[in-house]
Amino acid sequence: MASSSGQKPDNGSVKRGARVFERERTTRGLPAPEPEVMAASEVLRARIAARIGEAGGWVPFADYMRWALYEPDLGYYSGGATKFGPAGDFITAPEITPLFGATLAEAIAPVLRQTGGIVLEAGAGTGLLAADVLRRLAELGTLPERYAILEVSGSLRARQQETIAAQAGELAERVVWLDAVPQSFCGVLLANEVLDVLPVHLVGTAEGEVFERGVTVRDGALAWEDRPPTPAALAGLEGIELPRLEGQEYVTEIHPVARAWVGTLARALQAGMLLLIDYGYPRETYYVPWRWRGTLQCYFRHRVVEDPLWLPGAMDITSFVDFTAVAEAAEAEGLETLAFMNQAGFLLANGILQRLEERAEPGSLAYLKAARALQRLIMPHEMGELFKVIALGRGIELLPWE
Repeated sequence: MASSSGQKPDNGSVKRGARVFERERTTRGLPAPEPEVMAASEVLRARIAARIGEAGGWVPFADYMRWALYEPDLGYYSGGATKFGPAGDFITAPEITPLFGATLAEAIAPVLRQTGGIVLEAGAGTGLLAADVLRRLAELGTLPERYAILEVSGSLRARQQETIAAQAGELAERVVWLDAVPQSFCGVLLANEVLDVLPVHLVGTAEGEVFERGVTVRDGALAWEDRPPTPAALAGLEGIELPRLEGQEYVTEIHPVARAWVGTLARALQAGMLLLIDYGYPRETYYVPWRWRGTLQCYFRHRVVEDPLWLPGAMDITSFVDFTAVAEAAEAEGLETLAFMNQAGFLLANGILQRLEERAEPGSLAYLKAARALQRLIMPHEMGELFKVIALGRGIELLPWE
């Protein structure tokens, strides 16, 4: 979920066939983890190592990523550590400025008018986005009867409840929390920086062969090992042509879990829109020779970590999104791709500059402060170009911002 680009690490131990490559793991420049963080991570590491043993000594990276992020009570998103804001590991758009949520409300209001449905937000972070969206929808006269939040983390759910109660007032009464995607719904699904933390498979090419990179245990430590692709990886590779570099390894990510999740949402959506916002690329610029180390990245205390196997459960692990795969999964379930654009274009088309003028008097200190925050969302060298917005719909008329 971290808002930063980066290259996939190339350290640790990688085994392919009979060849083993030992690479230094370094944590230089990283803040020292607290003793309780180290202890919890060691418990999770031991649990993961035991599961790898039970699986025959190797698991796909997707399994490791799922355990590291979502293992009950120990995973990064299911534990109690602070994740968002200056005291956490990253800052997302709702923490930067409430103009983001107000502008999203402008974008979804026409869909709510057409469908009379609900808002379903996946992975609601601190709850700030929900509060901002609700306040603006109230101003627009398009409040849904229910604002549902799909959240797997008990600690984040508690924080969301506290934030929404404080920020949204009586509107908080419309908010409910769900444990799973409803079987059917009408309205809008919002997911801001959710796709990037769904588990990915690591695949690559070397010496003319395709391999899958997974995790094993060597000398008591978690380590890399390459094997032939699993059936899940082969399915995820459908429609993807991996570059084959002469004399050089190529490693990247594929997203069968994200495809399945989007497919589930698409089947459930009877009328309305899925609005997904994240950093990523269309396929033609994702699987290219110059991105030969992939996009996998990890974050700890706002610092980039080069080793995904270091301190499981204590750091965020993310991957850029293959938006072509997202569109294919939705279209296979009958949805239409309504729009695909960068975040800057989306926010400007939906009136974020007007929201800025409404917020403060132009030229005032409050205006200048809000404008600086807004720049982070729309400038190309910040989040404006890196982040993409995809809208997928069924049974709705043309939107004014498409």
